[in-house]
Amino acid sequence: MDYVKPQDIADCMVAAGASKVSLPTKDLLIRGALAGAYLGVATSMAVGATLQTGQPIVGALVFPFGLCLVILLGTELITGSFALLPCATVAGKQGAGLGPVLRNWGWVFLGNLLGSVAYGALLAIALTMSGAGDIAPAGKKLVEMAQAKTTGYAAYGMAGMITVFTKAILCNWLVSLAVVMAFSATSVVGKIVAMWGPVTLFFSQGFEHSVVNMFVIPIGMMMGANVSLQDWWLWNQLPVTAGNLIGGLVFTGLALYLSHRPQPVKETRTIDRLPEPELVSATATVATAR
Repeated sequence: MDYVKPQDIADCMVAAGASKVSLPTKDLLIRGALAGAYLGVATSMAVGATLQTGQPIVGALVFPFGLCLVILLGTELITGSFALLPCATVAGKQGAGLGPVLRNWGWVFLGNLLGSVAYGALLAIALTMSGAGDIAPAGKKLVEMAQAKTTGYAAYGMAGMITVFTKAILCNWLVSLAVVMAFSATSVVGKIVAMWGPVTLFFSQGFEHSVVNMFVIPIGMMMGANVSLQDWWLWNQLPVTAGNLIGGLVFTGLALYLSHRPQPVKETRTIDRLPEPELVSATATVATAR
């Protein structure tokens, strides 16, 4: 059968975390950059689909294809690593201590950022006729999104900060859940179906994903959004990354691993007893004597 049981999924989470933490820096950067670009492509596709149909749910339904590319091609996404690597640490895997985990997260984060911004720069050229023409409708929407994700929260002060942080927790609860759900099937189709639902849920509710924002905010800035570097990092990138960490680590990674990890087999004592025929004979003899 295509279905993988939760206990086996927990084993896969540990194995994946142990494998990722041992990757060399070059691989983390390249795979991280590819993952950032894939999510950027998926986001621009979702924005285009929403504008063309007038239905945001259509954009949410097509966006998960980006995560499918990330998972099926074995690239590195920081929000997925937030959930998987701590499982290897808790399981006591060699080389999965705090230092190697933080190293992995740092390089993957940088790779995601480079890939997202690079795709954003290329798309900005495409949407503005190399800066010589009017901004395309998709570009204008991305500018609006960049401002809403930064100065939109800043306008509410601490309430805005709490909101963006909370949206980030909710986001990566679902996105990291999709990453784990990919372990629940052994076929390509099964993996895609398993991942599609949680990602659609996240995108349709407007939650905050750090890697998606690495694309949306910079490209908006490139096309004239009234957003500064401080606005980007203070009111979005830093609190969203922190919220994504909590959502992935606590609500998905550790929650599923600790509740489904293989339990140690308890030793049972074998009680000596007579063979069955002799037991029956002995019982009969006692009854006769009585």
